[in-house]
Amino acid sequence: MDKVIASAAEALSDVHDGASIAVGGFGLSGVPTALIKALHDLGVRGLNVVSNNCGAMDAGLAVLLAAGRVARVTGSYIGANKEFARQYLAGELEVELIPQGTLAERLRAGGCGIPAFYTPAGVGTQVAEGGLPWRYDGQGGVALASPSKEVRRFDGGEYVLERAIRTDFALVRAVRGDRHGNLVFGKSSRNFNPVAAMAGRVTIAEVEQLVEPGEIDPDAVHLPGIFVQRIIVLTPREAADKMIERRTVSMPGGQQGTGH
Repeated sequence: MDKVIASAAEALSDVHDGASIAVGGFGLSGVPTALIKALHDLGVRGLNVVSNNCGAMDAGLAVLLAAGRVARVTGSYIGANKEFARQYLAGELEVELIPQGTLAERLRAGGCGIPAFYTPAGVGTQVAEGGLPWRYDGQGGVALASPSKEVRRFDGGEYVLERAIRTDFALVRAVRGDRHGNLVFGKSSRNFNPVAAMAGRVTIAEVEQLVEPGEIDPDAVHLPGIFVQRIIVLTPREAADKMIERRTVSMPGGQQGTGH
């Protein structure tokens, strides 16, 4: 039951080229940065990444993206990641953009053994009708487009069928965890980390604080240990490494200023 692994490299040692990986985090909040760095150092390529976004600035999944290690991304947000946009438009990266709530539910459904579900999100758009560019040809044309999806009526409304997502691995970050794999996530990092962890067949969690079994109140557990196979413990320096994508500060006189 002790799931603690000595190092990130050891915890990731069986990740192979072409593996599918669900990665937690929201923006730069709750991103498993130590595991991503170790994955980069392992040199694996052709990864199929499922995550809300693909990093920002030079942090998070942007580390793997910039190194050309990612072949496909399933996500909801490109944002200000210029390298992501460049690779996508150049035909170097396949991208499936889906509604954010649908992504979360597809991950959760995968973890719960639900193969598919119906949702109203995307009805009447290319999400349901198909034709969204998954991969460009590098010359402005579409090399691969999304297929159409089944739409059915329930109680007078239309709903589109969405398939669950299961991945070979999942990488997540928790503020606290015990040796059995029970995890607690901090604030907004709880958005995607739990469902990403549920979707992975092998889930690896980096934790800022390791406690003994029983020290986390059962009512405070955000993700039960049944979904977690391996744990690495961050150093104090790694635990304190929490970048801010956009910072808003108070200026003299009550004016607002922004920084990056």
